Amino acid sequence: MSACNIVIHAVVTTAVVRVAQMVGAKNTWHPWLLLIIVMIATVSILMIAHTSEVVVWSLAYAIVNVASADADVVYFAFVNYTTLGYGDITPIEPWRLLGPMTAMNGVLLFGWSTAVILRCLEKQ
Repeated sequence: MSACNIVIHAVVTTAVVRVAQMVGAKNTWHPWLLLIIVMIATVSILMIAHTSEVVVWSLAYAIVNVASADADVVYFAFVNYTTLGYGDITPIEPWRLLGPMTAMNGVLLFGWSTAVILRCLEKQ
């Protein structure tokens, strides 16, 4: 699942950086307006990417039945991915390491997104 998320993130962030570079090269608008548009688009796209990565984790959770049948696996994946860790849903014993693995993946990808946001800022 981590590898799948890394691929998703690599594709999305590469596209975001390239578009930001192209927009920055055509600096014909007011620089401040261009920066606002680029940042809104960048952060929105990254949020969609993170949400899709959480869905990947939730599909894995559903496939291996990581939680009880009445648990919301998308919610559980979001809580783990964001390292929020409410603890109201816990994995069954054989799969208890999936939560920390999801959290580690989320932390790394959030850091990567932060770097991309900064990269897009420098291109404007």
